[in-house]
Amino acid sequence: MLRLKTSGAWRVTGARETGRRAMFGMLATGLLMTGATMSRAQATSSSSAVEQATQPTTIPISQSKIALAAPVTYDNKYEFYVGLNFMNFQAGQSLPNRMNMGGAEFLATYWLPGDHWFTNHVGIGAQYRGEAGTTPVFGQAQGLPYNLSRPLVYMNMGMLGAQYRGPKNQYVAINYHAYGGVSHGTFDDDLRPGQPGQPTFSQITGLYTNRTKPIAALGGSIDINRSKNWALRLSPDLILEHFGTETREFFAISGGVVYRLGKQKN
Repeated sequence: MLRLKTSGAWRVTGARETGRRAMFGMLATGLLMTGATMSRAQATSSSSAVEQATQPTTIPISQSKIALAAPVTYDNKYEFYVGLNFMNFQAGQSLPNRMNMGGAEFLATYWLPGDHWFTNHVGIGAQYRGEAGTTPVFGQAQGLPYNLSRPLVYMNMGMLGAQYRGPKNQYVAINYHAYGGVSHGTFDDDLRPGQPGQPTFSQITGLYTNRTKPIAALGGSIDINRSKNWALRLSPDLILEHFGTETREFFAISGGVVYRLGKQKN
């Protein structure tokens, strides 16, 4: 009887111990699972944070303060050029030495519309050039009482012609041009006219008399694009003039800025 009670008590006590152990096991397992889940969540969160930190931030162009530069399309309708000019010249047909002239150059171009290979490469241009400089003269003129050692000479030129747009890309464009017109030269500025029976100043100095004669400029230009509308230009020329009894050739070069505006119709 005692044995049975003892056995029953042992059974009850053993069941309680087993229940406690099972409960503690379940609690331990739950704690372990909770810890693992929290660790995994923390790892995932940290990984997401690292990925977000390492990934580049994409800003829509519409919201960005820095816009992309517009491509150079060469579809402009008008073009204006302003530059400084240097020209070599001879102010008298018999003078032994040439002179250097400096001035300004202005060019307005209208580019012809059209889809043909010829029309969309050609522009009609109107050009003005103003040049001035001092020139050496004959030796006998230097002994006169007034200063004739290096008299001032200046010229005004107006020309019409065409430009042809050659090879081009986003950075540079090469143009070819030919202009023709008239030039008025003033060769006796501040010089008194000759007295009756005396040699004229033109004869003494060897200079041309004031006159208006044909002139032409043949050459090209290279445009270095600053943007779609602005470019820097360098333009060398072969100058043909007929102030004397024959056509003579001289060199000129100018540098300045080009501004394009308007748009050709499709």
